[in-house]
Amino acid sequence: MVDRDYTGQAIGVFELDGLMACYVALDAAAKAAKVQIQGVERNRLKSGACVKMRGDVANVRAAMDAALAAAEPIAKVTAWTIIAAPDAGTEPGIAMTIGK
Repeated sequence: MVDRDYTGQAIGVFELDGLMACYVALDAAAKAAKVQIQGVERNRLKSGACVKMRGDVANVRAAMDAALAAAEPIAKVTAWTIIAAPDAGTEPGIAMTIGK
């Protein structure tokens, strides 16, 4: 992933039990709202993955709704959340597993 400054942006994170389903959900999210995909992290112990997307709160919510609706028929949604304004101290933790 390209290093970007996401300061002040909301983050939406979802985890699915299938990598292919993550790409389907990711595509739906990107088409539904103006968000940047921060990372796709494959689960090392299972076949699933975690997707992190950034933008303003309204766009992240719209993208999350679209992503989960696209994923639910083909995969189990393991978890999801939206953090409206991550603390600056949280950002290193959010970024640390991207690309590993």
